[in-house]
Amino acid sequence: MSEERKNQDTELVFALDIGTRSIIGVAGRVVDDRLEVLSIEKEEHGKRAMLDGQIEDIELVARVARRVTERMEEKLGCRLTRVCVAAAGRALRTEKGHYAMDLPQVSRINSDIISQLESGAVSDAESRLNENRESQRRFYLVGYTVSSYLLDRYPLTSLKDHNGQQLEADVVATFLPSEVVESLYTVMEAAGLEVASLTLEPIAALNAVIPSDLRLLNLVLADIGAGTSDIAVCRDGAVVGYTMATIAGDEITEALMRQYLVDFATAERMKMQIDEPTIAYRDVLGLEQSIPGVQVREALSASAKLLAQEIVQRVMDINGAQPSAMFLAGGGSKLQGLREMVAQALEMDEKRVALAGNNYEISAFSKEYELNDPEYATPLGIAVSAGLGLISDSYRIMLNGQPAKLFRSGTLTVLDLLMMNGYTSADLVGRTGKSLSVTIDGNRMTFRGQSATPCTLQLNGEDATPSTLVYAGDSITFVPAVAGVSAERTARDLLGEDYLGGVLVNGQPAELDRPLRSGDQLTTTEEPFVLPEPEEELPPMPEQEAELEPEMESMPEADAEPEPAPESPEVPVQAPEPPKPAGPPLCIYLNGEALVLPGKADGAPYYLMDLLDRSGIDFTTLNCPVVLRVNEADAPFTQELQNNDQVVIRRGGRRSSLLE
Repeated sequence: MSEERKNQDTELVFALDIGTRSIIGVAGRVVDDRLEVLSIEKEEHGKRAMLDGQIEDIELVARVARRVTERMEEKLGCRLTRVCVAAAGRALRTEKGHYAMDLPQVSRINSDIISQLESGAVSDAESRLNENRESQRRFYLVGYTVSSYLLDRYPLTSLKDHNGQQLEADVVATFLPSEVVESLYTVMEAAGLEVASLTLEPIAALNAVIPSDLRLLNLVLADIGAGTSDIAVCRDGAVVGYTMATIAGDEITEALMRQYLVDFATAERMKMQIDEPTIAYRDVLGLEQSIPGVQVREALSASAKLLAQEIVQRVMDINGAQPSAMFLAGGGSKLQGLREMVAQALEMDEKRVALAGNNYEISAFSKEYELNDPEYATPLGIAVSAGLGLISDSYRIMLNGQPAKLFRSGTLTVLDLLMMNGYTSADLVGRTGKSLSVTIDGNRMTFRGQSATPCTLQLNGEDATPSTLVYAGDSITFVPAVAGVSAERTARDLLGEDYLGGVLVNGQPAELDRPLRSGDQLTTTEEPFVLPEPEEELPPMPEQEAELEPEMESMPEADAEPEPAPESPEVPVQAPEPPKPAGPPLCIYLNGEALVLPGKADGAPYYLMDLLDRSGIDFTTLNCPVVLRVNEADAPFTQELQNNDQVVIRRGGRRSSLLE
C-alpha cells in the first residue's frame, strides 16, 4: 500500500512538465554524470484546463498531476514528495543586462566576485524591464544566462581563478508574471508535492536538446507545445536569447474545428490520424462523416505554414540571421510537413532542421524507455537540469521553518530569496515614523518620529546581511522590521500644562488638546478662547418638560453675582525646552564626516538603521543596493553603534529588485 512506501530519497529526481495539453512525468537517478530514466508517465487533461501555457483550472490540473505521480510511485515503489517543474514562456519577458566592476587592484577572481558581477548585470536587466513595462504587473526573474565575460577587456568564457582588475558581464534574463509562477506552485501544493526547483521551459528543453558542449555553434531550439512555441538561441558557447510565439499546436487543432465543425477533442484525434487513408468523425450536428486523410493534411497546410513562418520570424528577430542549424521539439513538432516548412521559410537545407532527440543520450539514458522523442524535450530537460546541477536553484532552502519559493537561476542572496517570498525593503529596513514640523509664534519646531524596530535576520543561526549568499540546505530566520510611530504633539504639549492663554492654528481658534499636523502655524494669545461646546444629541424629553426648559434656562440664580475675571500675569509665552534625553550622546563618523547624535529619551542605543535618514539617500526611489559598513566591515541593519565608529552608507551597483 502507498502508506507503507518509503519517502523519495534525495538522489531520486522527479520532474513534471505541466503542458497545455498533457502532463508528462520523468523520474531517474544520476549515474556516471548522466540521468538514468527509471519512469515516464503521461496523461492528457480531460478538458481544456490550460490555455497558452497558463493554468486555468487549478483543481483539474492538480488531479491529473496527482494521477501521473501515483502511477510513477507504483512503479518506483516509493512516495514522491519533491518535484522539479518549469514555467511556460507565456507572457515571457527577456531583457539584456550589462555590468562592469573595477577592483582596487589586480586580484584573483573568485566565486564571490563573479556572483557580484552577474548580480549587477541581472539587476541592470531588471531595471530595464521596469522601465519598459507599462503596468504595475509584478514579474519574477525565473532564469538568466551569461552571454559574455570580459576581463581587462579580453573576452573569456569563464572568469574563475583568472587574475585581473576590470571585469564586465552581459546576461540575458528572463521574467514571467507572478500569476504564472504562483499558479504553478498552487497546483503542486494541491497535488501534495513540494517544489524543489523551478526554471523556465526553454531553459530546461535547451539543456536536453543542445548540451553546453554544442553551444559554440549558432543553434536554435523551437519547443512547440500546444499553447506556446518557446524559442532559445545559442552561439559562441552561450545562450544569447529567449523568446516565444503564441501560435502553437492548438491553432492547428482549432483550424480543424472550424473546417469540419467538430469539437476540440475530435479535432485533436483527427490531427493525430492524418497519416491514415480514411478518417471517420462525428460533427457537432451529430452527423457521421468520413474523409480521406490527405484531405485533412491539405486543410492543415495553411495553419502549419503560418506556424512555421511565425517561428522563423521570431528566430530572425532574436538571432539576427539564419542559424547554423535548428531543432524542433515538443508535441507540435511532430506535425507532418512542419520541419520542411520551417527549413523553407529559413531558406536552409532541410537536413539542417531536425527533430529533437538525437542528443538526449549525451545527458540521459534508459534501459527501458526509448527517449529520442521530441515530446520529451521539456520533461527530460527539467530532470536533467536538476539532476546534473545545470540550474543552481535545484535545491531546498528553509525560510522561517518552511521551504522557500525559489524562482531565480544563478547565485542567490538572502535579499533575493526574501523578495521571491513576498517581503519588501520596508520589511528589511523599516520606516522611521513621520516627523512633525510646526511653527509657533514664528519659531519652527521639528519633532522626529520614533525609529523603526529593527528586523531580525539570521542565516543558520548567525546574524546575516541581505547580501549574504545562500546555498543548498541553508535555513533563514526573518522577522520583519516594525515601522516607528509618527511624531504626535498638541498645542498643550508645546506650551505646557500651566499655559493660561489661547492659541490660533492656521489663523483659527483651536483647542489646546487638538492634535497638530505637519505645517501647522500656531499663534499664541494672552486670553483663552471660549469655543462652542460640541452639540450632543439628547434623548427626546416628555412634552411638559420640553415646554418648561426655555423658562428654566432664562431664570437667573438668586443672589448670583458675576465673578470678576482673574487678571492674567504678563509673562512671555515661549515654547518650553524639550525634555533632556536620558541617554548619553553618541559621536560617530558618517561617510567621513563627524556626527553627534543626541541621546535617546528612553536611553536606548543607536543602531545602523537609525542613520539611514541621515545618509542623504532617497529610499523611496532607490533602484540599487545600499552598501552598509561599520569600521570597514559589512554590517547588518541591526548592528549597535559605539562611540567613534566609522560608518559608511552609500549606493552600491544597480539593483532594482531592492525596492521592487
